[in-house]
Amino acid sequence: MAAGIRDKVAILGMGCSKFGERWDAGPDDLMVEAYLEAMQDAGIEPTQLDAAWFSTHIDEVGTGKGGTPMSLALRLPNIAVTRVENFCAGGSEAFRGAVYAVASGAADIAIALGVEKLKDTGYGGLPTGNAGTLIPQVSPNGSAPGNFAQLASAYRTKHGVSKDDLKRAIAHVSVKSHANGVKSPKAHLRKAVTEEQVMNAPMIADPLGLFDCCGVSDGAAAAIVCTPEIARSLGKKNLTTVKALQLAVSNGSEAQYNGWDGSYFHTARIAAGKAYREAGIERPREQISMMEVHDCFSITELVTMEDLFISPEGQGWKDVMNGFYDADGGVPCQIDGGLKCFGHPIGASGLRMLYEMYLQLQGRAGERQLSNPVFGMTHNLGGSPSTNVCSVAIVGQEGA
Repeated sequence: MAAGIRDKVAILGMGCSKFGERWDAGPDDLMVEAYLEAMQDAGIEPTQLDAAWFSTHIDEVGTGKGGTPMSLALRLPNIAVTRVENFCAGGSEAFRGAVYAVASGAADIAIALGVEKLKDTGYGGLPTGNAGTLIPQVSPNGSAPGNFAQLASAYRTKHGVSKDDLKRAIAHVSVKSHANGVKSPKAHLRKAVTEEQVMNAPMIADPLGLFDCCGVSDGAAAAIVCTPEIARSLGKKNLTTVKALQLAVSNGSEAQYNGWDGSYFHTARIAAGKAYREAGIERPREQISMMEVHDCFSITELVTMEDLFISPEGQGWKDVMNGFYDADGGVPCQIDGGLKCFGHPIGASGLRMLYEMYLQLQGRAGERQLSNPVFGMTHNLGGSPSTNVCSVAIVGQEGA
């Protein structure tokens, strides 16, 4: 029977490009930025890499299909490169491939890298797929803000939260993230905002205003993984190890049956439950030190707090308002500013989240550094509330 991967894999090094409107750089330049930092951090040579996993979502910006764009840009030593894409959770999917390769013994050292150049697509937001003539039920007027605004309405209705209370709660989510983003040199948006600014911003899809939506950015991030034994043989100490890595994918029950009320993410609850069991965590509200979650919209972060079993169901908005997820709260969330301040280069976001958890666990987060973190969790969501893929990863100090 499968026993999981707890402590079988260590993060040897990580890297992250500057996120933003990177008109100065192509996808290959961003990959090089993240790769060079990760390799220097790991302290290895390219010839020591056994395999690579490459995440990117859009082909139109020059990265192309297959693994060759990554291999060419980084001059990898003719190793296997597997291109993956799993909606907005592609970065986490690349990490999963590299981690599983090491845990299985198929590779000694593997690298996962994600990149995206959204600013060069010409879209104002995330690009949408063409439904074609065979799927007439797909609305041409559908949008990401609209889909997640419906999540807010369903949550408010189910839990009896007033419109004003929910609006203020999701405004606090944005205010908190921007306050953290100020201290994050690689973030796209590094300016604090007030609750008044958020509440009075132009409406995008009620109740989501301008500051409740993450930005459109370019960026790349990378992780190099190996076994703890190999990491120690390379002189590494105070290892950060992978405690759990779980993926759950919608099977149609949310969108095609009436058992789902639209107020939560079914897949997140499944992935989180499995991840906690794999990591041996029984009291997540007490044991998780910090989180990076998929805050594509502020309401997503609020609802996710309950889906990850940190806040009791229907009480997440109160925890948000009480500062439980602030930098000095019980479980700091988006300590680097999250998607809200980094933006969301689709293929890179999952790895960027892990980058912050890794820096915190290594004590290298600078102004953002938390006191003695033990477990860090990331939540990477792809798709819409009704049809999605959710990845939950837990990393932490070796032996914890």
